[in-house]
Amino acid sequence: MLVAAAVCPCPPLLVPEVAAGAAPEMEAARTACADALGVLAAARPDLLVVVGTAEEGGQGSFPQGTPGTFRGFGVDVDVRLGAAADAVPERPLPVSLAVGGWLLERTRWAGAPVEGLGVAQTLAPQRCAEIGRELAGRAGRVALLVMGDGSACRTLKAPGYLDERAAPFDAEAARALGAADLAALRALDPGLARELQAAGRAPWQVLAGAAESADLTGSLLYEDAPYGVCYLVATWS
Repeated sequence: MLVAAAVCPCPPLLVPEVAAGAAPEMEAARTACADALGVLAAARPDLLVVVGTAEEGGQGSFPQGTPGTFRGFGVDVDVRLGAAADAVPERPLPVSLAVGGWLLERTRWAGAPVEGLGVAQTLAPQRCAEIGRELAGRAGRVALLVMGDGSACRTLKAPGYLDERAAPFDAEAARALGAADLAALRALDPGLARELQAAGRAPWQVLAGAAESADLTGSLLYEDAPYGVCYLVATWS
């Protein structure tokens, strides 16, 4: 059963070495993420699953100890998912899960075992819900760390350029995550999310599926779009 969830953004810019000179601009987001992970730890789960989007080849399950890296962004920073494992998996973490692993290392996660799940951005809402229900049944007390960004179309300099539909989409996502509104999350349109480059849509809908029988309440800790990309942090408990 799902007992807690933390929703965090997944830009590599969260890692100060990647952000370099822009690192201070993300400090408020880092602080909110740390607070969100504190809620997960306080829930004392039996299992923590980190869920994030992944490209082809990075989809599927990742066991505890799976390594990830930010060397592709020009920095010598490596991470792993949770505690070290006896056998190191060969397949590395997708970027979203690597950011999740970095957050866990930064907050010195020492609670439940950790696993990862990479999902396709194109995953249908119904399938997202099914996966969420499966995750919630994995243990008596399950927590989710859900990695995903809102739209990338909030300004002229945003990765997806300015789209007038982006701000309303992000506002509804923020409201739904802050209120733990399952129906509203399930209603997020996959086509619109894809056009707005909102990578969090599928992971958020996985969360909605996992929480169907959990009766959790939500709290929005952070909402901003410093680079034209919407970053949200929320907790469910």
